[in-house]
Amino acid sequence: MFYHAKELQFNARVSQPDPRFARLLLEQFGGANGELKAAMQYFTQAFTCKQPFPDKYDMLMDIATEEFSHLEIVGATIQMLLTGINGELKDASEQDDISTLLDGKASKESYIHEAMINPHFFAVSGGGPTVTDSNGYPWSGQYVDANGDPTVDMRSNMAAESRAKIVYEYLMKYTDDPYVKDTLRFLMTREVAHYQMFEAALATIQPNFPPGILQSDPRHSNTYYNLSKGQEARGPWNEGTSSQLGEGWQYIADPLSLVKETDGLTTLEAKGTDRTMNTVADADEMLAAERSGEIKAATPPGANQWSEYDKL
Repeated sequence: MFYHAKELQFNARVSQPDPRFARLLLEQFGGANGELKAAMQYFTQAFTCKQPFPDKYDMLMDIATEEFSHLEIVGATIQMLLTGINGELKDASEQDDISTLLDGKASKESYIHEAMINPHFFAVSGGGPTVTDSNGYPWSGQYVDANGDPTVDMRSNMAAESRAKIVYEYLMKYTDDPYVKDTLRFLMTREVAHYQMFEAALATIQPNFPPGILQSDPRHSNTYYNLSKGQEARGPWNEGTSSQLGEGWQYIADPLSLVKETDGLTTLEAKGTDRTMNTVADADEMLAAERSGEIKAATPPGANQWSEYDKL
């Protein structure tokens, strides 16, 4: 059950209309890294967590709901930036809000053209936000990543927050409006906060690497293939010890020779690791039983009920 408070979470304001920036800001309304995408992603992920991971369900629903409030902030800002933009703009009095920013008919025509390269933003929406990105491409459910495993979903969410954060950074370079910058800075900061929430939630799931349940093949989990010619670059991604499995990186300077010598890597032996195929099989079985048991234990037999109203 959702309740809508008419007051925005953050006091969104604009100093003056700016249709061109309104169009750019659509990226965070209906774009691939925008607030609607985030809200729907976390909302969708929450369903599989309801019974086996109720704490994650609570967090995902809270953050999804906040993302809907951010969508409202973005939409409100776009609407304020479009003050004066409507189907009768060209015939409007020269005293309207937009006209005060312009100098003459040619300037107005140029301004409208730049702002309304996406015709739907003007002709269809009537001067309001549209569920599209800044180029007019409609929002799509394909933007949503929900894999049904919290160790995967939390990592997807950390990446989503990172992408949304950098988009707000970029957007802040295209406006000089101090009020709009305040709003963008708030939204950007909440991306940082959410990233840390998802990171903390991931840490409560142990083990959580590799994502999912099945472990990796020790013959291939620590090999780095030098697949480009020229100066070689070395770093913690191909020398020393791997960050999660603690295995020694095996730098393969001549991948083609190794592939030929091992019959397409099928006879390759594990090096730099204590893991074996037997220990991996045991770990697979143990973790599969643990995760399956968590879900089965949280799911009642027979009839099922989502909410317990007497506890509300």
